[in-house]
Amino acid sequence: KKIYDEEVKSFLISKYSYANLHQVPKLEKIQISASLGLQAQNKTYLQKAIEEFRQISGQQPLITRAKKSIAGFKIREGMNIGLVVTLRREKMYSFLEKLIKLVFPRVRDFRGLNKNQFDSCGNYHFGIEDQLAFPEISYDSVEQKRGFNISLITSATTTDEGYSLLKALGFPF
Repeated sequence: KKIYDEEVKSFLISKYSYANLHQVPKLEKIQISASLGLQAQNKTYLQKAIEEFRQISGQQPLITRAKKSIAGFKIREGMNIGLVVTLRREKMYSFLEKLIKLVFPRVRDFRGLNKNQFDSCGNYHFGIEDQLAFPEISYDSVEQKRGFNISLITSATTTDEGYSLLKALGFPF
């Protein structure tokens, strides 16, 4: 938050020459989600996944349920199928700092993030294949490798503004 207020905001104002301070793009929320599939029916697997999410994000995850029944996937309406956590304010900035400074260097064969994963509104979405990249998760406690998706939701209006915001915050593109 401090880096954003002192350095990033002034950089974006000088680059895009905004007329108003409220036009400057900012990070609004970080959403972490994981699909557990049919393994979510197993109570111990679900509890272990919830505990790992709680350790990684610092708050209790929400269990997502199926909206419709899909016979091909053996899913019934109302079944548990995933987990989601939304981080805002201080928890968001602390997670972002942990992601940039601790997690990305620990990811195996990490060569930077793909800058083509922005959507049309300036939001960035990427996935992490292994929960062991997070320092809170110990190798001994992991029974199965679980990946998840991370979405960085910004107030940017274009992909270029979103890219400049995240690059200025220190994302390795």
